Amino acid sequence: MSDAELRYPVGKFQPNATPSEDDRRKLIAQVEEAPKKLRAAVKGLTREQLATPYRDGGWSVQQVVHHLADSHMNAYVRFKLALTEDEPTIKPYNETRWAELSDSKTTPVETSLAMFDALHERWLHLMRGMSAAEFSRKMKHPERGAMTLDDTLGLYAWHGRHHVAHITGLRERKGWK
Repeated sequence: MSDAELRYPVGKFQPNATPSEDDRRKLIAQVEEAPKKLRAAVKGLTREQLATPYRDGGWSVQQVVHHLADSHMNAYVRFKLALTEDEPTIKPYNETRWAELSDSKTTPVETSLAMFDALHERWLHLMRGMSAAEFSRKMKHPERGAMTLDDTLGLYAWHGRHHVAHITGLRERKGWK
């Protein structure tokens, strides 16, 4: 398997410039499924397995789990900022350095799994109450430029699938049942 296939097991993110209401419902469903799929992906893994990188030079399974909680927490806050401010400039963060902090290496994955569950429950309530006009609201990302909440929804629906596939792909390659 190539490094690109290991890095992007579900492919690179492809934004949809004009999502329909049906597209949006499907993306929200993917966000809703992410916590359950993440739990299933790590179920029964040993401490040693959780410490295994999903690819050479990649994060450990444990770091991936904590990264998902960190990243989606930032996405939720970005949604709220875009809904309550006029095109706010959001603050990016250095996800690689966050993944190297002690909490990402030592906290039991259950902590971030519970956080991911609760965070998604709140985020889903927010998104299901949003209008099409609200999904068109924008934020400014210093690295990506202007992004609508539709763009952000698509990105994070992909993001959950992307990282769960890192873990499930590793399980398959290693033969971990």
